[in-house]
Amino acid sequence: MRAIRVEDGRPRLVEVPTPSGEGVKVRVHTSSICGSDLHMMRWGIVEGQLLGHEFAGTTPDGTAVAVEPLLGCARCSACENGDRSHCAQGIRLMGLSDAGGMAEYVLAPAENLVELPTGMDISIACLVEPLAVALRGLDRARVAVADKVLVIGAGPIGLAAVAGLRGRGIACDIAARHPHQKEAAQTLGARLDVDSDYDVVIDAVGTTDSLSQAVDMIKPMGRIGMVGSFWEPATLDTRFGVKEAEMVWASGYHCKAPHRNFDEAGRMLHARPAITEALVTHRFPLDAVDEAFAAAADRAGGAIKVTFDI
Repeated sequence: MRAIRVEDGRPRLVEVPTPSGEGVKVRVHTSSICGSDLHMMRWGIVEGQLLGHEFAGTTPDGTAVAVEPLLGCARCSACENGDRSHCAQGIRLMGLSDAGGMAEYVLAPAENLVELPTGMDISIACLVEPLAVALRGLDRARVAVADKVLVIGAGPIGLAAVAGLRGRGIACDIAARHPHQKEAAQTLGARLDVDSDYDVVIDAVGTTDSLSQAVDMIKPMGRIGMVGSFWEPATLDTRFGVKEAEMVWASGYHCKAPHRNFDEAGRMLHARPAITEALVTHRFPLDAVDEAFAAAADRAGGAIKVTFDI
């Protein structure tokens, strides 16, 4: 089968054996590039690995599913509670520690398969994973309808946070950098007028600058929800302590009903076509790997979410 594997620090289209063994063999229909894929290649931590943790496909009986890429032992208390990112045996992620979904087929545990809503276009279902990440961040930050909310950063996760907020009926402002990001944010229903004294600030960037902005914008005793990933050490502004603000981190998603983030993300994507319209800027076939990753790396050039149709 065809798949994208990291070789010499670059993604390359390769031919590899079709997977077999334990798990459900999923025929992948759509997969997308995450910003963390670019960082992990740069850091050399996915060398030799099949990439992809944002993907969806069909099972052998034709059921359309999104795949939770977080793997767990299924026996420890964290896994039993639906928090696989805290598995006692350590974090495992398809596309990082295990073969990922930028491939024609992938093996996944049955418990990681989340059935998509009836009638949902499977070609957009790779967005379930990033939207679930954002929803987990909103849950962790305890965002409520009455809160005054700011999202910092209008990349895929920042815009997914806006989509999650609006899908839950919560208004929000956004601090966006590029014109195409501002347009996407407005499509999703965010306001571009940044104020101050927010009850909740969602940091979807993860840098010293974004943290400083969050501390500046949060009201005393407010909450900063971290959904951005830090790839370099960051400095926390001393005003954070003076304001008695609370910082709440989010990682992965909750993987158990009735509050399974993938379930809500799938329903939200199906119900709100504007999410796909705002997020997906580029589509490529799997063999256009060079063009796809070049587009994903060029945020200033107009890319938000780059997907593969497989």
